[in-house]
Amino acid sequence: MERRWKVLIVAAVAVFMGFLDVTIVNVAFPDIQRDFAGSSRADLSWILNAYNVVFAALLVPSGRLADIVGRKRMFMIGVVVFLAASAACGLAGSAGALVAARTAQAVGGAILVPTSLALLLPEFPISQRATATSIWTATGAVAAAVGPSLGGVLVDQASWRWVFFVNIPIGLAALVPANRLLREHREPGARTLPDALGAVLLVASVGLLALGIVKGTDWGWDSARVLGSIAVGAVLLPLVIVRSLRHSAPVIDPALFRARSFSVASAGTFAFSFAFYAMILGNVLFLTQVWGWSILTAGFAITPGPLMAALSAPIGGRLSDRFGQRPVALPGALLFAAGTTWFALRLGASPHYAEDFLVGTMLTGSGVGLSYAAWSSAAVAELPPERFATGSAVIACLRQVGAVLGIAVLVAVLDAASPADPVGAFTSAYIVTAVAALVAGALAIGLGRVRAALPSPVPETA
Repeated sequence: MERRWKVLIVAAVAVFMGFLDVTIVNVAFPDIQRDFAGSSRADLSWILNAYNVVFAALLVPSGRLADIVGRKRMFMIGVVVFLAASAACGLAGSAGALVAARTAQAVGGAILVPTSLALLLPEFPISQRATATSIWTATGAVAAAVGPSLGGVLVDQASWRWVFFVNIPIGLAALVPANRLLREHREPGARTLPDALGAVLLVASVGLLALGIVKGTDWGWDSARVLGSIAVGAVLLPLVIVRSLRHSAPVIDPALFRARSFSVASAGTFAFSFAFYAMILGNVLFLTQVWGWSILTAGFAITPGPLMAALSAPIGGRLSDRFGQRPVALPGALLFAAGTTWFALRLGASPHYAEDFLVGTMLTGSGVGLSYAAWSSAAVAELPPERFATGSAVIACLRQVGAVLGIAVLVAVLDAASPADPVGAFTSAYIVTAVAALVAGALAIGLGRVRAALPSPVPETA
């Protein structure tokens, strides 16, 4: 096997771990709650929220730091932190210890995701980067989608602690060959660390926005805590932009957004992630609450979707390399919207898996593979190599914030519905996800054909 494909496997394993832990812990929550019966549900909710909030907030600062101090160095740090934190999660003897370990796990994940893609891209010529990016991206999407089913198996056959221990063999599979395979890359001539105050403002802004969205249902959307978190986060974000425009070493380089493909892909990734992550949770809730299936059965029922995503992503990457990203992103969004519309029109109170659910999940899975293949490759196609980590971190951050918002809106729609009509509530939720996918499709029209004019970079070796 050629070296570059081995690097792709290492990078894919890293992103798999990072996004798997976004969803795998959800199904373990009831068992965790039983083990820590002395803790309130609100306190235990931070086992889920701490990862999502910290992961989203630290992606961009981690990516920028990796571009400057070295991507391989940061990647190795990220793997070690993530694995140590995963072990600490599995061994936690109290709710407080588990929340603290989950926070550390999010730090490691926020380092892994942007650095893994930034290390991967220079290994491939421009003509194959969309294919490589699509496989990397699809791995993250598949990880998030199979999280509930894998978590269900682990909880059913062992205990909730194994949803964390499972990361150790996966991570070691990446860590052992990484030191030998990966080459060091950094921004040429850059020795100044990114703007510390700008990084603090960015972390605070993204963190507060994510916190307000995540806790909207628990605290109440009209509560002072939710409104205050969102308002302060919204105020801090323009300050980050102003400071980035004026600082010599900004945490977010404004030049990134001068590339049309990056700007459009940022918006498209946000809209599609809103739809995708809302659908994942919506499907699990529908199968367990309306059809009354167990978590384990529901997990296997949604498996064809991730399989279709895994199959369609490399195809989407090759098509993007040959024809550009727009002819891939638009059909991907339409397929996804068709699948969620199918759910809205066909799913009823009586289980009919093959004719109703299976068709929809295969449509949405195909749309996920094509869409993420196109958006991720478009985002980095026109960026200079020294901005790969920062650019991929911005896209990953928007993906995560879109996910948090999509899940929050889904929960709000379901909570607002009449308990007497659970099917109607999910119908409304699926329509919302279809609309978000169509927004992504409209953005795809504006993407145009992305052409990277840069020569293939010669990697800087340590």
